[in-house]
Amino acid sequence: MAVKHSTRNHAILSASASKRWLSCPPSAKLNAELPDTTSEYAREGTCAHELAEYKVNKMLGIEAKNPTESLDFYDSEMEDCTESYAQYIAEQIAKYDSPVVMVEQRLDFSKYVPGGFGTGDCVIVADDVLTVIDYKHGKGVPVSAENNSQMMLYALGALELFDSLYDIREICMIIFQPRLENISDSVISVSDLLDWAENELRPKAELAEKGEGEFCAGEHCRFCKVKATCRKRAEYNLTIAQYDFAPPDMLEDTEIEAILEKADALTAWATDVKEYALSQALAGKQWTGYKVVEGKSNRKYTDEKKVAEAVKGIGKNPYSEPEILGITAMTKLLGGKKKFDELLSKYVCKPQGKPTLVPASDKRKAWNPAQEDFKE
Repeated sequence: MAVKHSTRNHAILSASASKRWLSCPPSAKLNAELPDTTSEYAREGTCAHELAEYKVNKMLGIEAKNPTESLDFYDSEMEDCTESYAQYIAEQIAKYDSPVVMVEQRLDFSKYVPGGFGTGDCVIVADDVLTVIDYKHGKGVPVSAENNSQMMLYALGALELFDSLYDIREICMIIFQPRLENISDSVISVSDLLDWAENELRPKAELAEKGEGEFCAGEHCRFCKVKATCRKRAEYNLTIAQYDFAPPDMLEDTEIEAILEKADALTAWATDVKEYALSQALAGKQWTGYKVVEGKSNRKYTDEKKVAEAVKGIGKNPYSEPEILGITAMTKLLGGKKKFDELLSKYVCKPQGKPTLVPASDKRKAWNPAQEDFKE
């Protein structure tokens, strides 16, 4: 068994964003012009990939440093998930006599996508079969390998590496998503993959690089940086307004079905617009008829251990197994607000509410960014 190793990086027309730019080519240039933002989920995924890489290398007998102590995110679940991933890779390798295995390998598909490259978590080649495996730590929704453009791009990159050395006939694409117990696989022939690359991928990638083509709204908008201000997405979602928001009993069944089909997308779009408007308001923009105020927040204990000790001290049980009673239930247990405040007020705080955008008629005091900065 031969083993090769490389490092992870990202491209503008990336494989991970390919569903979006293939569906909406001009979105690629718009997204490239805006700064990247990283969520906690993305950072957690990066940490999981680092640990998974280490586990696979260790399984292959490659000397590597355990990254656990330097990870921003790490828990027993991540440990178990990455261990099961390494075991799964071992099972795939065991199917062949002398496979070549690549871990975190840079895969270049720039033959079809300008500047295109990605990172294959694990690539195995043996005889006439090329296997591409992608580890996904997310648990939002199960990801399918079937007609998955990211996996097909990785397959093209892997094919470029080995097509001249092996008589590869088919490619097996596998997504390993342990937190959802999802292992999805799909097999595509080399001829079908190359047909897709020439007739669908290449033309759309060329449009995407130039910022040309037709804007198109849909599920792929989810991770687009301009999703809140995109006019095409607004038009797509506002088509529901043709029903004039009539009461349901005045709509035909076909109209209700059409609304149901778009309801989730409409809700997501409205949420994105509200979040964008709030972020701009916090940055100083004044929206006519709206202001930022401090949102509601609930009181919470500052020290549950001391709360429990105080309540036990007067002969009462502060627990509703296995957790401590909430403030409302604890107030009732102690016989009212007066006794609660007397005994536990020093162990209770009311966190600052998150900023929220509301109509200017709202009676709450406008948010003062300078004052909050001072508090910080």
